[in-house]
Amino acid sequence: VVTMIETNRLILRHWRETDAEALFRYASDPDIGPIAGWHPHTSVENSLEIIQTIFRAPETYAVVLKETGEPVGSCGIMFQDSLHSAEIKQGEAEIGYWIGKPYWGQGLIPEAVKALLARCFNNLHLNAVWCGYYEGNTKSKRVCEKTGFKFHHTNKDIASPLGDQRTEHFHIITKEDYNTSSKRKHI
Repeated sequence: VVTMIETNRLILRHWRETDAEALFRYASDPDIGPIAGWHPHTSVENSLEIIQTIFRAPETYAVVLKETGEPVGSCGIMFQDSLHSAEIKQGEAEIGYWIGKPYWGQGLIPEAVKALLARCFNNLHLNAVWCGYYEGNTKSKRVCEKTGFKFHHTNKDIASPLGDQRTEHFHIITKEDYNTSSKRKHI
């Protein structure tokens, strides 16, 4: 299990119990969770509980700003055996992410997702990686576009974790597509 991934501006590391206050600061914002299908955090204790349970998954990372050392979002790689929304097969995974509102539009999540894709294909030797977002989540759609995912399909009238019916768009990047785009960048 990797404990840290470094990018230009970020450190992706496992969540710590001491991160509960920072997590609550951003995850309590009603503009963050519901569009991604989860309830805003209600207290620091609620955030601590999330860190101790959901964020304990081996490939779930705090998105930490190198500049401040503060976790400002979360990203992760989810496999066939975890809670996910794509139809994941053996050798595939899904990437999920969110970031606090003050950091929207700075390209931090695409930076984190690119690092996770490198991990997926170069270290975990996956064949494909999925990314899904709910209708109306234009910021997540932009992350997919910026990181090389291609549209695959749309599911309508699926129940979100909040219990409502939503339309979800799924994107995919295959190992072949990833390797082709990585080679182009090095020329």
